Amino acid sequence: MLKGHQSWIFENKPKIKASATVVGPFEGRGPLAGDFDIIHGDSMLEEESWEKAEKILIEQAAKLAIEKAELTKEQVHFHIGGDLMNQIISTSFAARTLSIPYLGVFGACSTSMESLALASALVNSGAAKFILAGTCSHNSSVEKQFRYPTEYGSQKPPTAQYTVTGAGAAIVSQEGEGPVITSATIGRVIDMGITDPFNMGAAMAPAAVDTIQAHFRDLQIEPGYYDLIVTGDLGKVGYDIACKLFEKHNVPMHQTEYADCGMMIYDYDTQMVQAGASGCGCSAVVTYGHLLKRMRMGEIKRMLVVATGALLSPLSYQQGESIPSIAHAVAIESGRGI
Repeated sequence: MLKGHQSWIFENKPKIKASATVVGPFEGRGPLAGDFDIIHGDSMLEEESWEKAEKILIEQAAKLAIEKAELTKEQVHFHIGGDLMNQIISTSFAARTLSIPYLGVFGACSTSMESLALASALVNSGAAKFILAGTCSHNSSVEKQFRYPTEYGSQKPPTAQYTVTGAGAAIVSQEGEGPVITSATIGRVIDMGITDPFNMGAAMAPAAVDTIQAHFRDLQIEPGYYDLIVTGDLGKVGYDIACKLFEKHNVPMHQTEYADCGMMIYDYDTQMVQAGASGCGCSAVVTYGHLLKRMRMGEIKRMLVVATGALLSPLSYQQGESIPSIAHAVAIESGRGI
C-alpha cells in the first residue's frame, strides 16, 4: 500500500458511499449554494453559543451522510474527525451524541482530507467496512478563539480570510459504485516563518506545493493525470503564491485545471471575504458537496483534493511563534472504468 516515501495506494478501492454538507446563511448566498444539502437561515442554529451551533453542524452532516448511505449509525464501525476548536470539542461532543467508536484528529483546515485519508487506509486494509469521516467550522467560534470576537468589529487586512460556517461528512465503504478513493499523500509540516494570523494563505501555500510535488514524485505521475487539482483554502493570496512556487519548481500545472476551494465558495463581488474562505468546513463542503456532484455528473473523472492547514494556536501566536502548516492530498476518481 505504501508508494514512495509518503503516499498510499488503495488497491482495494474504498468508495465514498455517500456524503453530506450543512452550511450557514452566508454560505447559502454564495455561488455553490445549490450543491449543499442543508442551508441554515440563522448562524446560531437556535443554540446558546457559537460553539454549540458548530457541534450541531457536524451532527447534522454526519447523520445525513449515514442516512444517504442507507445505513444506521450502529453499522458504522468508526468515526474519524476533528475541527479548529481547542481540544476539537465540536467534533468530540458530536461524537458523544453519535455514539460511534471515535478517533479524533487535528490537522486544522487540512482535517477534511486527513480524516478521509485515514478512513480510506482503514477500509482498504479491511480494518472496517464503513467509516464516517468529517469536519466542521463556524465563523464566529473561530473568530472568537483565534482573532477577535465578531462583536468587536475589528477591521481586517486584504490578506485575511473568512472562516466558513459549515460541515461536511462522508461514509467511506468497501462497497458501492464510487466515487473511488485511489491514493493519498500525507504532508510534512512546513514553516516559512510567517507570524501573521491574518495571512493564512501565505503560511499554507508552501505546504500545499510540497505535498503536491511529493504526490507526483511518489506516484510517478504528472499534473495532467488529473482533470482537477484543488487546494483547500489558500484564498487569492495563497493561490498566487502557490502558482509562483509551481513555476519556480518547474511543476507543469498548465497540464490540468488548478483551483482553490477558498476562492470558490463565496462571491468576491457581493460578499466581503477579503482574500477568500478558510476553515475546516471550507474544503469539506466544497469537496463533499460541489466537487462530488460534478464528478457524479461526469464533469470530473479524476481529481486531487489537497486540504491545507495552519497548525497555530492562540497560545503559540501570543508567544510570538511562527505558523507551521501542513497539507494532505487525496485522489478521488469517478469509479467508471476503474
